[in-house]
Amino acid sequence: MPRKKPFSVKEKKKQLQERRHRKQDALYTNSDDDEYRDDDNKRPGTSESSEGDTNISQDIDSNLRKIQELKDLKHDPNRYRLLFLKETKEELEKRKELSRSPYKMLSETCLEVDIDDIYKPGTVLDIPKRPPWDTTITKHDLERQEEIYFKGYLEKIFEKYSLHDLSYFELNLETWRQLWRVTEMSDILLLITDIRHPALHFPPALYDHVTTELNKPMILILNKTDLVPPGLVIAWKHYFKHRFPKLHVVCFTSHTKQPTNDDRTSDVDVLHRKRRKGKRLPATGPRELYEACEQIVQGKVDLDKWKSLYDDSDEVDTNIDSGHVETESEVDTSFTHHAQYRDGVLTIGCVGYPNVGKSSMINGLVGRKVVSVSRTPGHTKHFQTIFLTPTVKLCDCPGLVFPSLVEKPLQILSGIYPIAQVREPYSAVLYLAERINLPKILKLQVPGSPKKSQVEDKYEWTAFGICEAWAIKNGFMTAKGGRPDVYRAANFILRLAVEGRLRLCFTPPEYVEKKRILAKSS
Repeated sequence: MPRKKPFSVKEKKKQLQERRHRKQDALYTNSDDDEYRDDDNKRPGTSESSEGDTNISQDIDSNLRKIQELKDLKHDPNRYRLLFLKETKEELEKRKELSRSPYKMLSETCLEVDIDDIYKPGTVLDIPKRPPWDTTITKHDLERQEEIYFKGYLEKIFEKYSLHDLSYFELNLETWRQLWRVTEMSDILLLITDIRHPALHFPPALYDHVTTELNKPMILILNKTDLVPPGLVIAWKHYFKHRFPKLHVVCFTSHTKQPTNDDRTSDVDVLHRKRRKGKRLPATGPRELYEACEQIVQGKVDLDKWKSLYDDSDEVDTNIDSGHVETESEVDTSFTHHAQYRDGVLTIGCVGYPNVGKSSMINGLVGRKVVSVSRTPGHTKHFQTIFLTPTVKLCDCPGLVFPSLVEKPLQILSGIYPIAQVREPYSAVLYLAERINLPKILKLQVPGSPKKSQVEDKYEWTAFGICEAWAIKNGFMTAKGGRPDVYRAANFILRLAVEGRLRLCFTPPEYVEKKRILAKSS
């Protein structure tokens, strides 16, 4: 009997993956099954440019297979995980080298952004929409039809835009299906955005789809208003009302603070304190949201109990029975045509990007913690409903990243991409340092210079040098060589930006010119 050859764990894992793929392919009986049998080990950008489109297509097929495998496992927490394309090592090395070069501070006008420059409305970057269906289509055929459509949607995007130009965006079909469900079953749709960069979190294609095609009202929630000056809140509210006439705009924050006269664009000269947990003032905005919904409903749904929550004060009355949560397993997931205010209940859908504060907003509306919150993007793993009152139901959708042309470092700084998974954080630190004075805010000292030296003002900082100086200041050292742990320092700086301790706030167009007028009106 011949001697057996060694069989590594890596080869065994590959063998099991191929076996699962063969079993999955056996479920499909259509003639185009071969397009779902590509090599799973190839990644986009790892071969020559002539094979780039093929590798991207293979990556899409691989993602669809992995999603289907997770879908077969009921209640799997990773079913709705964030799924992005992996960047090549060459691109990461190029950005890392750029972070070692000196940078120059940009002017304040560089913080002005326009939505059209990010999303390009009317192009292939528009959101995917559920293919037409009726009650005669079986569940398997409908899901198969959705997979084919979604694959074609992704291929059109990659044909027109390169991976370098595209931002991170959601490739998980299951998460898009959650968005479709929420938009179909909701009477009113809430789009929650972070007031520090709302243009990044507001896809115009979703607004057109909801207000024009579905003919449903839409409310924009400008969340975390405590992190920006009052004048900037007024500017963004005016911008969205003027640009999107059918949109209702409500300002919201779960961390109410005392008003201040400081109206600097982003408080760039201060390293702010961390938000404290525990007892705090009630949320600001629940009453305004109720008034907006009451204006839309116009008496067709009994909202008296919701109104009674805020009759005497802004604080929510916790004696009223509210906040019952239904997870995905309890919710009716069958496909039905939408009926407005079904059974006398107002259904409000909550959608938005990861880490914009959807769960915190729901807890602020209820007045107590009913859903868990986290700074980690994608913490909400599944669709769930919360009854605010017996006649008002909130539908919380997992965070979803829409396709756009925004720069990837900005997505990291806005909390869309999990910082723990960032492979090259220095370009994001560079993006931040070009817009706010990091050495001054963090009180950094030039590495190797004596204390209280005068060379700091003339020193040409780099993003890598900022991370090195921050690592030395905080004692972040590598275990083996005892050198400054610049990677840990870079991640620490990015977390300060995501938490709001480092304020990077974007403004609407022409804000700098109108800043004084807006400050007086506040």
